[in-house]
Amino acid sequence: MFQCLVLLVSASINLTSFYDNGIRNWEHEVLSDKTVYDIVQYDGRAALRAISDNSASGLVLKQKIDLSRTPYLNWSWLAARKLPLLDEQSKSGDDYVARVYVVIDGGLFVWRTKSLSYVWSSNQSQEQVWDNAFAGSNVKMISVRGKDARIGHWYSEKRNVYQDLIKYFGDKGSEKANLKAYRFIDIIAIMTDTDNSESHAESYYGDILFSAE
Repeated sequence: MFQCLVLLVSASINLTSFYDNGIRNWEHEVLSDKTVYDIVQYDGRAALRAISDNSASGLVLKQKIDLSRTPYLNWSWLAARKLPLLDEQSKSGDDYVARVYVVIDGGLFVWRTKSLSYVWSSNQSQEQVWDNAFAGSNVKMISVRGKDARIGHWYSEKRNVYQDLIKYFGDKGSEKANLKAYRFIDIIAIMTDTDNSESHAESYYGDILFSAE
């Protein structure tokens, strides 16, 4: 019984735990004025509220995740209002009411850094993919929610990050090679930003977890 319990516990990693103010280990990184992040009770649940007024800053957690053990990224989110219809593939439109990043940090070898950005898009259809307007092909933007998503509605998401990395950055030809390239991510981030479009956004995030299945 004890062994079974250990396996169940190790199969899930909660990176936030908003009921317990679980963002203490997350760092606030500012790009262009501060988006305000705070933990609130919203719609009967503890959530991270993000309010952006012509600002761009995010919460960043530096924690290595072994995707061979816990490949699935799980989270929920809600947009309280829509952004304008932006050209998100341009620098002037690179704003999102909500997004969750995962990053493989290349360190000094910047060209080895790779990131998946799961976004709530204002004008793309769901499941569209494009290169980031600023970082190019090293950052893949994925519209997990698109222009038809409902405002004021909680959506629960689940992504196999390991498979997404292989799909969008290239299959290395064997499981061994793929594990060498994509087994670990180093950084997870949350960001709501409106600096390029000089607009306003309000969104809510539920707990962010990695799981085995």
